[in-house]
Amino acid sequence: MNAAITATARYLPKRVLSNFDLEKMVDTSDEWIRARTGIETRRLVSKGQASADMATEVAKILMERSNTKSDEIDLIIIATVTPDTMFPSTAARVQHSIAAKNCWGFDLSGACTGFLYALESGARFVESGDYKKVLVIGTDTMSSIIDYTDRNTCVLFGDGAGGVLLEPTESNNGVLDALLRIDGSGGDALIMPGGGSLHPPSVDTVNKKMHYVRQDGKTVFKFAVKGMADISSDILSKNNFTGEDIKLFIPHQANKRIIDAAAKRCKIPNERVLINIDKYGNTTAATIPIGLDEAVEDGTLQDGDIVLTASFGAGFTWGSMLIRWGK
Repeated sequence: MNAAITATARYLPKRVLSNFDLEKMVDTSDEWIRARTGIETRRLVSKGQASADMATEVAKILMERSNTKSDEIDLIIIATVTPDTMFPSTAARVQHSIAAKNCWGFDLSGACTGFLYALESGARFVESGDYKKVLVIGTDTMSSIIDYTDRNTCVLFGDGAGGVLLEPTESNNGVLDALLRIDGSGGDALIMPGGGSLHPPSVDTVNKKMHYVRQDGKTVFKFAVKGMADISSDILSKNNFTGEDIKLFIPHQANKRIIDAAAKRCKIPNERVLINIDKYGNTTAATIPIGLDEAVEDGTLQDGDIVLTASFGAGFTWGSMLIRWGK
């Protein structure tokens, strides 16, 4: 029994923050941002809108596209580092919003690699034979934890959500393999230090801006280039594929230079690499499912096509996955 992706969906907030808008906020420029990251615009939530709201919209689209009723859903897995609240979980909020009365669910914190962690987890539940319909959604409201006076981080991130419905199939399609890694020694290079049990919220943590993302850009870039390139190459070799076998490479959208390095290492032509970082920036756990839905919408993917995904994020976390497209 394989776990096939039977529906995809994405949600992007309407509000747009351009590089020219950021020029008015911090010491940066459109040219500098585009040259170093490839980003031109990013989306931001409206006031009062949060991660569960975006995830709920994705869930509704998935159910509509697959003709799935809410009481048919068995499990909801939400990948996020920006939950509406520490508890209850974002999964619980989504479950309530869509009235999925017969399921359970949980949040998963894997930062930018979170969706791959969640997709691998969801696939294993389906492969067990006990779960027929599993929603896997990546959603992050990065604007809620970004310091818009810090030009090193505020230019990078946007808000968004994307997801898939997993169902069992007896065909050869579905999730083929995944290689997932974690190395906590790099944790301090990309971190939000405040708000947890180590540094609970206080006047001091707020004054020190500990509830915002902090990043050592050079260290993260160095590890991300090697991590994404290595893991992508490794999973291809493990499964006896080459770059020529890949119909579409959907990398995490953090930095175009990182994407280009991974594609070059795997010898995947540029026309087979999905790039949308220019429109949305880094939406963390949402980048890969957003890209996947765009590829489905424009007709890029056909039955039997091999899809390669890869990501790198805080933790450090990184991973790659192979999917044979089709139900």
